[in-house]
Amino acid sequence: MVLQAATERPRAIGSTRMEPTASDASFDPAASLHQARDAVDALLRHPGAVQTINSLISACAAALGAGHKLMICGNGGSACDAAHFAEELTGRFRFDRRPLAAIACTDVGHITCTANDYGFEHVFARWVEALARPGDVVILLSTSGASPNILKAAEAARAAGAVTIAMLGKGGGALRGVCALELIVPGHSSDRIQELHMLVLHIMVEGIEASLQLGRAKR
Repeated sequence: MVLQAATERPRAIGSTRMEPTASDASFDPAASLHQARDAVDALLRHPGAVQTINSLISACAAALGAGHKLMICGNGGSACDAAHFAEELTGRFRFDRRPLAAIACTDVGHITCTANDYGFEHVFARWVEALARPGDVVILLSTSGASPNILKAAEAARAAGAVTIAMLGKGGGALRGVCALELIVPGHSSDRIQELHMLVLHIMVEGIEASLQLGRAKR
């Protein structure tokens, strides 16, 4: 295959000189924004959703206040959401305060070692077995509730005496009813479900800070 050099300089994104293509004309970003808003509205209308979120906050704040830690895991985009949640507790959210104990299962060394030697379905369970202690909180993120490695992590967390929280979608799948606390958000696609999960995780960080009465420190 012969690659020809471009004869025109690339135009900047947003340039008024760019002509829409056929695919551009068939895609409306506003529709996606409306879908995301509809998903949030559906969550707000869901009976008990706000009360459940308050329960998640209370469980996490109680654990942290007693000197325990939060552990969180998920696959793919949910793994990124897990890391995002943890870093806003150990690092910073909206204002300066003491760091809070949280860890996400995103260690490449652990994941690849365990997957290679035991199988990918064990990557989270062995992490939980190694680190979870009674009183800790293990948060499991799954858009389907059907991931074998998440199901095994729930079993390991219960065996360790940790409080289990599941954040799910698509009706909850096999993980529905397994954990001590669960939030099943509306949505039929993984992206919309993950967006709601991350929104709730942000709300949880905000609520945890308020519950622990972590005042705003001067910058």
